[in-house]
Amino acid sequence: PSETSKGISRIVPFLKEGAGVVTTRGHVHWVVTEYGIVNLFGKSLKERAKGLIALAHPRHREMLEKAYFDRFVK
Repeated sequence: PSETSKGISRIVPFLKEGAGVVTTRGHVHWVVTEYGIVNLFGKSLKERAKGLIALAHPRHREMLEKAYFDRFVK
């Protein structure tokens, strides 16, 4: 699911400081939520971000788009 049972988005613009990471972004090829499926393999960071935003719950997409703009457009 794209959200936790409490309505918190599982798709976030950044990991929390100190979050444990056990794989690299290059190892992630496919991501699936109830809103679709995206192949991230070989994509740029911008393309990956856009693909993940499309998979987020609609109520979280505006926040993710703002984070995308702040990181890649400004």
